[in-house]
Amino acid sequence: MSHEMMILVLQLGVIIIATKFCGTFFSKKLKQPKVLGELVAGMLIGPYVLGAIPLPGIGPLFPVMAGSSVPVSVQLYGISTLGSIFLLFNSGLETDLPTFLKFSGKATVVGFGGVIISFLLGAGITVLLHPEVHSIMDPEALFLGTVCTATSIGITARILSENKKISTPEGVTILAAAVLDDVISIVLLSVVVGISTVEMNGGSIAWSGIGLVALKAVGFWALCMVVGILLAPRFTKGMKRIRSIGIVAEVSFGIALLLAGLSEMAGLAMIIGAYITGLSLSQTDVAHEISERTKAVSEYFVPVFFAVMGMMVDFGAMKSVLGFGILFALIAFIGKLIGCGAPSLLVGFNLHGALRIGAGMLPRGEVTLIVAGLGLASGAIGPDMFGVAVMTMLLASLAAPPLLVATFKGGSGYKKSLAVKEVPDIITIELDFPNRRAVDFVRRSLADGFRGEGYFITSLEGVNPAWQIRQDETIVTMAVINGTKLTLSAKQQDESFVRLMITETLADFQEFADSLKTMESPDMMGARLLINMFSDEDQQREKVSAEQPAAKKK
Repeated sequence: MSHEMMILVLQLGVIIIATKFCGTFFSKKLKQPKVLGELVAGMLIGPYVLGAIPLPGIGPLFPVMAGSSVPVSVQLYGISTLGSIFLLFNSGLETDLPTFLKFSGKATVVGFGGVIISFLLGAGITVLLHPEVHSIMDPEALFLGTVCTATSIGITARILSENKKISTPEGVTILAAAVLDDVISIVLLSVVVGISTVEMNGGSIAWSGIGLVALKAVGFWALCMVVGILLAPRFTKGMKRIRSIGIVAEVSFGIALLLAGLSEMAGLAMIIGAYITGLSLSQTDVAHEISERTKAVSEYFVPVFFAVMGMMVDFGAMKSVLGFGILFALIAFIGKLIGCGAPSLLVGFNLHGALRIGAGMLPRGEVTLIVAGLGLASGAIGPDMFGVAVMTMLLASLAAPPLLVATFKGGSGYKKSLAVKEVPDIITIELDFPNRRAVDFVRRSLADGFRGEGYFITSLEGVNPAWQIRQDETIVTMAVINGTKLTLSAKQQDESFVRLMITETLADFQEFADSLKTMESPDMMGARLLINMFSDEDQQREKVSAEQPAAKKK
């Protein structure tokens, strides 16, 4: 055991260093997503390239594991699985739940379209180019058709997160459709395994048993979604009584691990349970705090996941089926682009949005390997067809990231004619200050006041510096405009509380300034300079006398 742990530690050290350098190179020099560099790093240091070179005293650092569907050790594969759970948990936290629910119906249409078209094209091309395969009900055609259906939500989520596109209409549609794709693919896999087992053994198909497995998987997914969304606010409200956000974040991730394990028990992929947990917590006021704490750890584990995916690529096994593999990968691309892109045109997206959704559904990953691995283990497909599945995953993983990034350049992909124009009951309070230092002083004082009342403050992306101040259902947005104007926006029912916080802050600010002005001792020169930092004496008198009445008037 000590020897195995030593090897594991060395492997992790090499993986983390290689992925960080490759990821940075691809991001900074080639202007490509980091995930692409991490995949390439895994290919280079993996068991089929540099990892096979014997090292003094330990032999190959990444030896091929004989008798296993994956070429890496169980320990390393386990840590990569943990990385995928971290990734999908954080992706769920970053997803805007109302937008997700709003577009879930559209995502269902997109997901089903992608699965049906991809399965028919994948199974059809297998029958067409392999004379020994007589119909799409042949085990080999069934498995390769199923290989085409799965989408790598991990790769897509990483790209959308890096580019701040997770909560766009296209982003949530892609993620929701990708989750649905994986659910359907796992259900379809259970059907295919049942049919293939019967076909190879010459028995009759037990449709009732297959249907029960499929129903259990779908029911578990739907139940967890509903229960998680309903209970998450109550859970965080109870956990905040502990008064330790660190404990809240740790317990939340523990729940994500539990639900990931239960998902696997129900016949689904672990990542689906992790994503559901993050999505359920995404609308709570502590979502950002949880995300910040888990991301600090996930930065070490997520690259391991993508590196291990890259290590799956056996270049030698692809030689005999290189032509068919490239053609099959192309068919798999077309299946997702048409199968997901065309239906999206019917549910409110324009051509630009349809292309984004099609590109976002291109990547293949862990579910593809699960399907292919089961097919190889059962004897339904041989090592050559397993190589085709891996080649499809490789080409899709390399082609999809730059294509997805490129498609998101430009305007909205949602049809303006179908956009719902909502008139929110939002009020905005504006405060003008003489200079940047004054507005910054008041902003910080306001933030401290809100924190004292139990609010959580999150920095927002945008042209102007902005922050979201949140506690349960109360949300206040604070922004600095042009350096000297402070704005606070909130719902009408929260207006009186926000105005009270502003009045108290300005009163404290005035009292503080007045107290400093009365200090005439030479030792208090620093205090006098502090007053001058805000404005000259005339401006300061005008500001102190007019500031609070002006705030009340506004």
